[in-house]
Amino acid sequence: MSQLTILHIETMIVDLPTIRPHHLSMAVMRKQSMVIIRLFCSDGIEGIGESTTIGGISYADEFPEGIKLAIDTYFAPLLIGQDPRSINSIMSLLDKNISGNNFAKSGIETALLDAQGKRLNVPISSLFGGAITTALPVLWTLASGDTQTDIDEALKLIAQKRHHTFKLKIGSKDPDTDVAHVAAIKAALGRDIRVTVDVNQAWTEAVAKRAIKKLQAAGVDLIEQPIVKSNFDGLARLTSYFEVPIMADEAAATVQDVFKLAKIHAVSVIALKNAKAGGLRAMQQQAAIAQGAGIALYGGTMLEGSIGSLATAHLCATIPDLQWGTELFGPLLLTDDIVKKTIVYDNYALQIPEGPGLGVELDMNKIEKYKRN
Repeated sequence: MSQLTILHIETMIVDLPTIRPHHLSMAVMRKQSMVIIRLFCSDGIEGIGESTTIGGISYADEFPEGIKLAIDTYFAPLLIGQDPRSINSIMSLLDKNISGNNFAKSGIETALLDAQGKRLNVPISSLFGGAITTALPVLWTLASGDTQTDIDEALKLIAQKRHHTFKLKIGSKDPDTDVAHVAAIKAALGRDIRVTVDVNQAWTEAVAKRAIKKLQAAGVDLIEQPIVKSNFDGLARLTSYFEVPIMADEAAATVQDVFKLAKIHAVSVIALKNAKAGGLRAMQQQAAIAQGAGIALYGGTMLEGSIGSLATAHLCATIPDLQWGTELFGPLLLTDDIVKKTIVYDNYALQIPEGPGLGVELDMNKIEKYKRN
């Protein structure tokens, strides 16, 4: 290989308002704060990445300000001077010298993959064996908190052919109130429209057992992370007790987590997320373990913008059977975008753009408008 190096890493926090308050069990989001990464190489190629978490520091150990500080202070000195084509070597170097920080690592890996895709004039999916599809089914989260508002919103989106699967964030209210809310929406939308719930770890196992029984009777299609992520045995008990599929999200953070969940038959579905896995390579390993164990797959989101959403989409497009589709709707939740050409959502799916790397370019005018000083 000819001499080629990483010259410079630039990070910035971009704050984009959401189209409405987005209710989670642990927070209410009114904006999304994304760490955008620009990786400059000596051949003139720039790779871009995104590291995004949810609700500041309420969801995970990492948070935007900390991610930026970690990359600027600890990642950048390790990266400068490295050959950007040696992605496996670089990520191993980061793992050896930096504990955890998977959200930050995922953004760096995305930037490296974007640069390499541009260098070879191929999409990121080609670096993982090639895409099987150019469109991925995408659900929408109904999170207004009001039952009739959510029903009206869902019916409108079905009519527009934008979504036909809907997720409800529950767990912050009394379980009976949440169950009634979900059951009313499922009844209004009908059996042909999938309705799933995400509890974000809010219930005890005993509460989950009572509530899931009612949700199953109401025809709810999937239960996401009903109990604390560390209670693998509890997830296994719930999975064996109910017919409705139980999905691990927070519990399935690392490759090792997915192996443990598979070993004890703890869940029926795994949510794949670039950020929590620490990168697309690790996400691909998680998918392989799950498939080998007969566990269904789902493309999850940290409510990333276009850059982070497309990184996950490129890997998801290479998976032979993504039974539960994706929730890569993050860009639709934002009032604006920071890329020149926005993602197209049509016919209930995200259309993966053509072009090398991620397939998008930063709009520097929008970056300047929303960049945090």
